[in-house]
Amino acid sequence: ITPETAILLERTLGVPSGFWNNRQRLYDEFVARIEEQKYLQTIVAWVKHFPYASMVKLGWVPKAPKDMEKLEHLLTFFGVGDPKAWEDYWTGIQVAYRKSRAINTNEYALAAWLRRGELVSRGINCQPYNPDNFKNILMDIRQLTIQPPQLFRKQLIDICASAGVAVVFVPELPKTASGATRWLTPDKALIQLSLRYKTDDHLWFTFFHEAAHVLFHPKRDIFIQDKETSGKYEDQANSFAKDTLIPHRDFQEFVSGMLFTSDSIRVFAQHIKIAPGIVVGRLQKEGYLPWNSSCNHLKRKLEWVKAA
Repeated sequence: ITPETAILLERTLGVPSGFWNNRQRLYDEFVARIEEQKYLQTIVAWVKHFPYASMVKLGWVPKAPKDMEKLEHLLTFFGVGDPKAWEDYWTGIQVAYRKSRAINTNEYALAAWLRRGELVSRGINCQPYNPDNFKNILMDIRQLTIQPPQLFRKQLIDICASAGVAVVFVPELPKTASGATRWLTPDKALIQLSLRYKTDDHLWFTFFHEAAHVLFHPKRDIFIQDKETSGKYEDQANSFAKDTLIPHRDFQEFVSGMLFTSDSIRVFAQHIKIAPGIVVGRLQKEGYLPWNSSCNHLKRKLEWVKAA
């Protein structure tokens, strides 16, 4: 029914033209949806790449018994019309993050984890990024390491937002990462943390590692951190993180005494105003303590808590 025909029907039958035009619109939409369903049936296997059950458990997507329903939910989650649009966008993302050589990741699970970070970051109102402000506040953030998680989490988010950096905590999916950094806009950076290793030494090292990417490395790149991540930028970020948390000179003075007990670590940590678990992690990383050290109890365990 064309608009012209709708007008003729209005004159002939006394039924407004809008009624006929609306009927035609509904019919066209019905036909388009049938064609779309035929197309989606040909690529429904795409959903098998994603850890859908894990995403359901985290509340990111609705539970769905059929793959076609899962496909619809995944497309909505990613904000794309079809898998081709997903591939076009995330191929560029993958090229960027592969520069980090995060070799132990699954690109589909990682894409879902990164997308969740995007969505969460929308709720964080950031000031325009200011590198001087961000560098200055890192010393304030360092002092948060001695605070319990229920206190430092909100303070970390608020302090970073004041300098243009959105910090989000997103539970990991299988084969994702412990941290990621990228730029959402030229004025808003995103640091994403997963608590993958569930101890405070890993969390804070990851945060300061990602902060180095924000401060010093290209905005066009995406940096993904896992246990095997390597490369020039990653090595620079590692050095920045460890020396910001425990200054090089202080660390060298401490290890020269070769006395690594729970008490000596606590005293040293208190002296440099850092959480003792971070000192334990550094000693283990550099081979002064075994990974199964009796000092592991100084590391603070971190767990996700479901909102009431």
